[in-house]
Amino acid sequence: MSIEIVRGTNAKPVASAKLVDLLSAETGLDGQMFMGYPIINTPDGVHSIDAILISPTKGVILFDLVEGTDAGDYETRQDDIANQIEARLKVHRGLLQRRQLRVPIHTLSFAPAGVPTVTAEDEAYPITTSHHQVRRELDRFSWDDPHEDVYKGVLSALENLSSLRKSRTARVTTRPNSRGAKLLKLEKSIATLDHTQNRAVIETVDGVQRIRGLAGSGKTIVLALKAAYLHAQHPDWHIAVTFNTRSLKGQFKRLITDFFVKQTDYEPDWNRLRVVNSWGAPGHPDRDGVYHQFCRLHDIEYHDFRGAQAISPPGREFPHVCELALSQASDSDTLYDVILVDEAQDFSADFLRLCHHLLREPKRLVYAYDELQNLSQETLPSPDAIFGPRFERGLGGYFSAVHNGSASNDIVLGTCYRNSRPVLAAAHALGFGIYRTTGEPGKAGLVQMFDHPHLWEEIGYRVRDGQLQEGKQVTLCRTAESSPNFLEDHSPVHDLVIFKRFEDDNAQADCLVEQIQTNLSNDELRHDDIIVINTNPLTTRKRTGPIRKRLLDAGIQSHLAGVDTNPDVFYAPGRDSLTFTGIHRAKGNEAGMVYIINAQDCHSAAWNLSTIRNRLFTAITRSKAWVRVFGVGDGMEALIQEYKEVSQRDFELTFTYPTGQEREQLRIIHRDMTEAERKKLGTYRTTMQSLVADLDSGKVDPADLDEVTRAKLKDLLS
Repeated sequence: MSIEIVRGTNAKPVASAKLVDLLSAETGLDGQMFMGYPIINTPDGVHSIDAILISPTKGVILFDLVEGTDAGDYETRQDDIANQIEARLKVHRGLLQRRQLRVPIHTLSFAPAGVPTVTAEDEAYPITTSHHQVRRELDRFSWDDPHEDVYKGVLSALENLSSLRKSRTARVTTRPNSRGAKLLKLEKSIATLDHTQNRAVIETVDGVQRIRGLAGSGKTIVLALKAAYLHAQHPDWHIAVTFNTRSLKGQFKRLITDFFVKQTDYEPDWNRLRVVNSWGAPGHPDRDGVYHQFCRLHDIEYHDFRGAQAISPPGREFPHVCELALSQASDSDTLYDVILVDEAQDFSADFLRLCHHLLREPKRLVYAYDELQNLSQETLPSPDAIFGPRFERGLGGYFSAVHNGSASNDIVLGTCYRNSRPVLAAAHALGFGIYRTTGEPGKAGLVQMFDHPHLWEEIGYRVRDGQLQEGKQVTLCRTAESSPNFLEDHSPVHDLVIFKRFEDDNAQADCLVEQIQTNLSNDELRHDDIIVINTNPLTTRKRTGPIRKRLLDAGIQSHLAGVDTNPDVFYAPGRDSLTFTGIHRAKGNEAGMVYIINAQDCHSAAWNLSTIRNRLFTAITRSKAWVRVFGVGDGMEALIQEYKEVSQRDFELTFTYPTGQEREQLRIIHRDMTEAERKKLGTYRTTMQSLVADLDSGKVDPADLDEVTRAKLKDLLS
């Protein structure tokens, strides 16, 4: 028996630490304890319960902690927290027997520094100062008629931070088996957080905290709620939330407001809690960003994108200006008490260091990422590589072992609540190139692979056959815990994912328009249930224009996200308009029905294939229910064959895990290249093809090449 402790934040660190130490040593108790949670609204203002223990044998125990020796009006405080929790639980009918709660609520004040002014003992308002006294009171508490279902119901009620992933407007359906009705049922099933997500929201680290998870595991929601939770707990703190995809700004503000108002009955103070872009620009406060703030604070030159292009290697504009800004910042001016970074896989290590530089001690930086959604090939280094060498805490100082009662600084969200098992496994198979063929017998078609095999298990796969080791064949499958069955049970498997090839762009457009008309007229889907993604960011406007024209002729409005709308807006609020988007603006967003067009662009490439396959992975994982992958020509046919392979294997992944040397070769072959590098490679290819042709025809004799060159070529090519 033991107590699982979720360590939030409160204004009583000494008493909290003492209580954690005390209860961690208890072997006769079990259950879950939350420190600094839940948040309640009292006549004296908004604050959190200092600590709450939900026990299957004791019921609910509320701790009132005393920091110092002045206990104050602890009896009133005990009444307030008991009344608040009772009111919160009584709205759940399953926890009631007529009008009475089926679980007892106990209160206990704990003053580890002693309370000399309190001498009388009152069983109704117990106050303790020692381990022995706490133990005595805990023994006195009981739950006369405990029920496992009631215990779980209490946990669920108290962990229900907010209603999430709900529709932006009320959904109305008339047919029980329409796509709209199925989507409504799905949204209700995934509206609340699971325990791991709750833990990620509440647990607070005085330092760096990393949150990892797949697309759809709730990283954005967790960060938004964490920002709101910290704002409620510490209204005097300056908190920033930042991200790479500008269209996430509205989503963050909505989620933060939703949580904060529900918990406190107040609006957030947007002067203290800021949702800001990563780059930013001068002018209106809505345009501000973390990098721009850093430059302004340290009085160093700010570079916009055009200015960054002039001084940076192509494709590295933002990483370069962040690196430059850090090198020019000579002092340690700070702006924030906490910074939360979403989509960290799309940022350089220098941007995270820049965020760290802006923080006051103890430098609370929270960053969330999914390595596979990285749309460039630059990977994020380990936390120690980012932060360790630059700070006094040294290598390993941030991510040391976590003990019971300590807040975790590395949280993995292993359950995916957006994508069904078939959708996610198909996305992984295509993203990694698991069943891709190269045309060379015996040569694997893998495009990329995790450097650490255990990461597959961390993201919810288990080994069904073989060994998860370098050089060994392995078969991986997803579990019901990591991919809940209700995400796929609503529709036949063959309807969840459909790949379709067309002979030309016109045929693709005709089918897309016809299906969207059916979705809106017959399937009870709304305009904001559907997004259309073009995978190549350079061609989105050109290639979506003709399709949007056909939809308009059919009476269906649409918009191109970030072009026809404010850059911070993805959907079109207040009007019925279908969202078309490039892959970059699609990140962080989701829809019930996702159409991916021109997918053939993601099949193969002479370079950048890892990035291109990541685009396809990211596009597929935007889907909450159904995904349609459309493309033209032979490249699309090859993708269809890859999908057929994974579907025929019941969405299991079978491959030989590449060795370190093989993974390095994959990185070299499929690496990103600048335009100059591509031109140089093209010149090399033309020259070599001419040389080979001349050698083959006899125009050039091998003896014409000097011996050293011949030997070197033979050695390199072998």
